[in-house]
Amino acid sequence: MGLEEEIQELEDEIASTPYNKSTEAHIGRLKSKLAEKKEKLEQQASSGGGGGYGVEKHGDATVALVGFPSVGKSTLLNALTNAESETGAYEFTTLDVYPGMLKHKGANIQILDVPGLIEGAAGGRGGGKEVLSVVRTADLIVFLISVFEIDQYDRLSEELYKNKIRLDQDPPWVNVRKKGKDGISVNTATGVELDDETVKAVLREHGYVNADVTIGEQIDIDQLIDGVMDNRVYLPSLVAINKADLIEPDYLPKVEDELRERDIDPDEAIFISAEEEKGLDSLTERIWEELGLIRIYMDKPGRGVDREEPLILREGDTVDDACEKLGGSFDERFRFARVTGPSAKHDEQQVGRDHELADEDILRIVANR
Repeated sequence: MGLEEEIQELEDEIASTPYNKSTEAHIGRLKSKLAEKKEKLEQQASSGGGGGYGVEKHGDATVALVGFPSVGKSTLLNALTNAESETGAYEFTTLDVYPGMLKHKGANIQILDVPGLIEGAAGGRGGGKEVLSVVRTADLIVFLISVFEIDQYDRLSEELYKNKIRLDQDPPWVNVRKKGKDGISVNTATGVELDDETVKAVLREHGYVNADVTIGEQIDIDQLIDGVMDNRVYLPSLVAINKADLIEPDYLPKVEDELRERDIDPDEAIFISAEEEKGLDSLTERIWEELGLIRIYMDKPGRGVDREEPLILREGDTVDDACEKLGGSFDERFRFARVTGPSAKHDEQQVGRDHELADEDILRIVANR
C-alpha cells in the first residue's frame, strides 16, 4: 500500500471513529500517524525536484494576496502598488508570483500576487505547493474573495491549514524536553482536558520514548500535534470582499450571513472593488494595522526631526531594535537615547536599549564619538 492510500485509510478511520474520552487516545494516535505520513509524502514530493517561486523579500513587511483564479488579485495589486501584473477576465492569468510595493505612512509594504489557489493546492495541484511555500514567508495574508462566492474562503483556509499555516492564532503552549530515562511524564495546567494517556500516545507516535511534556493551556489534539511537530507557521489574516460594487443592496444581508457562518465579522471584512478602485484606502489602513507597524521619527543631529522618512518598526520593538535596523556603528557606540512621544513619560526622556517604542515617537540616539 502506498503512502497516499495509507493516508486515505487513516482519514477514513478518524472520520468514522466517534470522539469521546474512551477513544481520545486512539484518535490521538491516528492523527499523529496521519501527520507523520503527510510529512513523509511531502518530503518525497519535494525530493522529486521541480521549480519553485523564488521571491526575495523587500521593504518593511510582506503581504500575500490569496484567492482563487480570476478573483481580481492582479487588478488589486496594480491598484495598490506600482506593479504591472498582467490582468485578464479568464482563469490562471497569473502564472508566476508578482511583487509590488505599497507605500503607506512612510512604510514600504511588499504585496505578492500569487497564482490563484485551487482545491488540492496543498497536495500539489496547480503548482499549489510552490504557491503555498511563498505564502508561508509572508507577514500577513489577505484573502481576496468574490462577493458572489463567499464559500471560497472555506476552501482557501483549508488549503492553508493543510500546508501547516495557522491563521489568527498563537502557537500552542506545549513544551517537550527529551531526557535519558523514566519514560514520558506529563505536566498540565489547570483546566487542560486532554488526559495524560492521550498526550503520551501522541508523543510516542512522534518517536518520543523519554520526555517531559508541559502543556500550559487548554488545547485539542490537533493543537497538541502542532506543538509537538513544531513546523507550523502562525500568521494574521484579513478578508477583502471584491466586486462589492456589483451587488444590489438587498443582496448584502445574504453576504453578511455567509460571513458570520464562517466566524468572519462583516464589520471586520473590507468590501472593495479592485476594478473601480473603491474601498482601497480602508484596505490599506487595515493592512497597516494588522501588520502592527509603527513610525519612529529620528531626531538627527544638526538636521532636526525627520518626519518624511520615518524608521519603520513593529509594535513591541525597542530602542535596541531601532539601533539594529539603523545599522552602522550604533550598536557599539550607543550610550543612551532620548524619546519624546507616546512611549515617553516626558519630553526628551532618557532611556536605555530596552525601552519599548510606540507609533510616532521621536527618537534621538546619543552615541560615543
